[in-house]
Amino acid sequence: MSLFEDTYRTILAPVEGVFRDKGSKFIAYAYPFQKEEAIKDIIAQLKSMHPKARHHCWAYRLTVDRSVFRINDDGEPSGTAGRPILNVLLSNDLTNVLVVVVRYFGGTLLGVPGLINAYKSATKEAIDLAEVLTCTVNDVYELQFDYLQMNDVMRIVKDSDLKIYSQEFDTSCKLQFEIRKLQVNEILGRFEKIEGVNLRFIRTI
Repeated sequence: MSLFEDTYRTILAPVEGVFRDKGSKFIAYAYPFQKEEAIKDIIAQLKSMHPKARHHCWAYRLTVDRSVFRINDDGEPSGTAGRPILNVLLSNDLTNVLVVVVRYFGGTLLGVPGLINAYKSATKEAIDLAEVLTCTVNDVYELQFDYLQMNDVMRIVKDSDLKIYSQEFDTSCKLQFEIRKLQVNEILGRFEKIEGVNLRFIRTI
């Protein structure tokens, strides 16, 4: 992700696509996906739905800077399943997406080119049906301040239309909020002009 790029593309909801070749059936399931731990449950669910399927191959991309990915050929020849699935995500510039392709073997070997085409085509069928979202890259910050500074703080929150995650208002107050990446320096600069506030970066989403 470049310094000035603060958007990424993902899918809104799960979708599926189907591709058939020489009796084999390839069913692609694409999911919005943010936590690597979730993959075990998804694969287990698909295996229970398709107990007679020969392979459950998958690929995913994660994080807003698109830097995390994994592929799995699940017994297919190396490079014929997970990589073609991933390549569809790459060519569509999608992240935070998992695609699992379930294969029923039709009795005829497809060969390496045939497998690559089948896994790619099934994935493309699913992605073509997906509603693609363009999301902004946002940073989450925590702000600590005195109750007497409430009006100054909330004025900036309202003017900047910040999304609030959590808030604690007592003699000492705490606020967690989200700022679009491109606006971070400007908005934090406004908060820092209020005497005695403490800002802490939490995470990027």
